[in-house]
Amino acid sequence: MIQVKNVTKQYGDFIAIDNISFHIKQGEIVGLLGPNGAGKSTTMNMITGFIEPTKGEISIGGYDITKNPKKAKQQIGYMPEGVPLYNDLTVKEFICYMADLKMVSKTEKKQHVEEVIKQTNLIEVQNKLIKNLSRGYKQRISMAGALVSNPKILILDEPTVGLDPKQITEIRELIKKLGKNHTIILSSHILSEVSQICQKVIIIKEGKIIAIDTPKELENKTNQNKFIKLIIEDTDSKLKEIVKNIKGIQKIDLVKDNEDGTKEYVIQTQGNIDIRKELFAKCAKEQMTIFELKTSEATLEDAFMKLIQTQNKEEDKTCGQS
Repeated sequence: MIQVKNVTKQYGDFIAIDNISFHIKQGEIVGLLGPNGAGKSTTMNMITGFIEPTKGEISIGGYDITKNPKKAKQQIGYMPEGVPLYNDLTVKEFICYMADLKMVSKTEKKQHVEEVIKQTNLIEVQNKLIKNLSRGYKQRISMAGALVSNPKILILDEPTVGLDPKQITEIRELIKKLGKNHTIILSSHILSEVSQICQKVIIIKEGKIIAIDTPKELENKTNQNKFIKLIIEDTDSKLKEIVKNIKGIQKIDLVKDNEDGTKEYVIQTQGNIDIRKELFAKCAKEQMTIFELKTSEATLEDAFMKLIQTQNKEEDKTCGQS
């Protein structure tokens, strides 16, 4: 559905996007993730045809965005960051205006407008002025404008930025529903959002792609270590001695010494070794009461941070050798 091949965007001597390639299949929901200034918006603007790549090719549904922009853009609905709307129009007037801009035929216009108003839960406010509505409603209106031509592809730039928790949940659910009938690319700084919504993640840093995978696989690849939180009755501080021969333990840190004689430890272990059963048995043998034993594994946030840090180290090493 979307093919990005060896794409570079350069402004003078500054390389904003550096030879990136990826493809997105029909029906996928894909997250574009990266720190500020990574090149996410530039990538989206090239896919939508707002700016042209310096080098490389971008194909939308089989149409080259540079050579055949009209056919390519007809397949795209774009919701830009910042919710640019005409505040003196009513909701319905704005969506009708967007339908005209997208050249929806007069015979289909009324039906399309009514469908997207219903789809984005705007029925109750369709005759109200946009300027009098909340940020959450404005996000929905912007999304309705992107949807009104029934595009095959939706591109959403920071769709939940500035929303309260309830509004974020509502927009997430809407995106999931839209994913049943549309291919979706969304840019986000909210890692939990990408993890909950997207089937694939593209991580970009300083204009380069550093990872493409599913959220789960990204977590698994960086899940080389597990951590065990242990709260135990250990008045004599003998835990480290008791467990020193358990295979797989890499590090034990005492994080809290309580007045009631319990201690809170964090135990770092190798990711493929589960020490809980052996740990429990050794502590029970010494009649040490365990109050809490809980494991934690890598999250998408851990994966993201580790990939960024790894990239930074590689760049520092390269700089040091030059």
